[in-house]
Amino acid sequence: MKKSINGHELEIPNHVAIIMDGNGRWAKKRFLPRNMGHVEGAKTVEQICEDAWDLGIKYLTVYAFSTENWKRPKSEVDALMNLLNKYLVDSIERTSKNNMRVRVIGDKSKLSEDLQANIANLEKASSVNDGLQFTIALNYGSRDEITRAIKNIANDVKAGIVNPEDIDESYISSRLDTFDIPDPDIMIRTSGEERLSNWMLWQLAYAEFYFTDCLWPDFNKDELIKAIEYYNCRDRRYGGVKG
Repeated sequence: MKKSINGHELEIPNHVAIIMDGNGRWAKKRFLPRNMGHVEGAKTVEQICEDAWDLGIKYLTVYAFSTENWKRPKSEVDALMNLLNKYLVDSIERTSKNNMRVRVIGDKSKLSEDLQANIANLEKASSVNDGLQFTIALNYGSRDEITRAIKNIANDVKAGIVNPEDIDESYISSRLDTFDIPDPDIMIRTSGEERLSNWMLWQLAYAEFYFTDCLWPDFNKDELIKAIEYYNCRDRRYGGVKG
């Protein structure tokens, strides 16, 4: 899909994945508690969802809490979980208003019962919406996701559902958390870090990577457009050769 943005015809990526980094540093620069950075970061998520849909992006996936984030101080983890709970509850009305569908990926079994219930409620309430397809990664780690997928495939083989020789990339993809959404076209990471941090290792095989020094709470529509402009400068050959 092409769209005119700032006087230029740009190809709009179908699926954008974002590592939302820099909340703590944003707060530290302002001599605020780290948790205030997460609060501002949550506000940015709400706005970027609207901006992404306005620009023509169909799928948006964000890395909210990784399997490694449990190592953070308990006070910060508790505050994050409370913020996530509030966000999920508040999102039911927001998704209805904006026609947005929300999915949550990751190992949800390790989350609190309240959080799991709120996830289920939001996913059910937004399941019929056909606007922005928004995915939140909670207690997500790509190695954990792949490990769970391998165990499920092993059980499929054991149950006679599939023969080992019939297992291909498509079958493996069908057992991943992202089985019903397309792979990202571009991965954005904020705050200047340039690594994947165990994020969608399978799905990002042919995605473009865009790194920016902008801290997540400061990320806005203009910053998103910069990423799209970068995406348009890339020559996507998927391992082939263009004549």
